[in-house]
Amino acid sequence: MSIDHEAEARQAAERFQRVRDAHQMELAEDYVELIAELIERTGEARVVDLANHLGVTNATVNNTIQRLQRAGLVTSKPYRSIFLTPEGQTLAEATRERHEVVRGFLMALGVDPITADADAEGIEHHVSEQTLAAFRKFLEEKRG
Repeated sequence: MSIDHEAEARQAAERFQRVRDAHQMELAEDYVELIAELIERTGEARVVDLANHLGVTNATVNNTIQRLQRAGLVTSKPYRSIFLTPEGQTLAEATRERHEVVRGFLMALGVDPITADADAEGIEHHVSEQTLAAFRKFLEEKRG
């Protein structure tokens, strides 16, 4: 393999790693946001509830919860509810706030609430802080 091909391969591997890392972060954000919502609404977050809300199996939820535990975002014991650590709670709050800003921005543009909510679910994970600040400013000016 020539030097150019090696450099291209390395760059491609780095790009793919960034994408995989971003997907893992999206997953973590979705889980902690849902866990916080379930705890607020029902007083607890259980594997079966997460699986039902996310449309995945209990085994998938268990695997993800184990990863979130290793990342320090949740605590859990077998056959017990799942709880957010302080770090998990902070991430859940930040994710929820991003979601609300994006949703509010889309609705201010005339997007209906159901579509805005669905679209915000994807955009919230990829919006930069700069763009989010612009969304906030737009919403404040529109209200003000």
